[in-house]
Amino acid sequence: QLEFITPFQLYFNPDLIFRKFQIWRLITNFLFFGPLGFSFFFNMIFLYRYCRMLEEGSFRGRTADFVFMFLFGGFLMTLFGLFASLFFLGQAFTIMLVYVWSRRNPYIRMNFFGLLNFQAPFLPWVLMGFSLLLGNSIIIDLLGIAVGHIYYFLEDVFPNQPGGKKLLLTPGFLKMVFDTPEEDPNYNPLPEDRLENQPGDQDQNQQQHPQ
Repeated sequence: QLEFITPFQLYFNPDLIFRKFQIWRLITNFLFFGPLGFSFFFNMIFLYRYCRMLEEGSFRGRTADFVFMFLFGGFLMTLFGLFASLFFLGQAFTIMLVYVWSRRNPYIRMNFFGLLNFQAPFLPWVLMGFSLLLGNSIIIDLLGIAVGHIYYFLEDVFPNQPGGKKLLLTPGFLKMVFDTPEEDPNYNPLPEDRLENQPGDQDQNQQQHPQ
């Protein structure tokens, strides 16, 4: 908005990425939601709301898995972007988060601007219809729904099928960086670190058992 940079420096362009080594475009194309306006604030509200509900809900205490979902979704969207000539993928990322949340909360009743009442799994499709009414292309919304469904199927559905297994394994380095280490049940603290040997306890023990 301040015109320090332009969208032309941010958009997804495989030719500039691989030939001119403008690697930042792999990230910045997810961060641009258009000029300030209704569409911009609409995306910001949904991105904040459903990202927060996922983080505090099904990903509570699983920050590394949450980050891995971001990386997995971004990777798939980038692959699709190579073939679909898409310039900005931020809205697709938002729809992916909405889709995953909606499938994990299927019984929640939703109200869209006081006009529609429906259950959560229909929310991504309602947003796509709303985007269509605004005159926007629905390819981005379909991409977000597709990537969200792939993640949901591989993470929540396939492992619970007969003969299925968990295919999306969060790399160990992400868990090392983002997750707090679990306490070792076999850890034996040093004598000076044990609670029963604190100075106050020692004084009490001396009072109770004078020499």
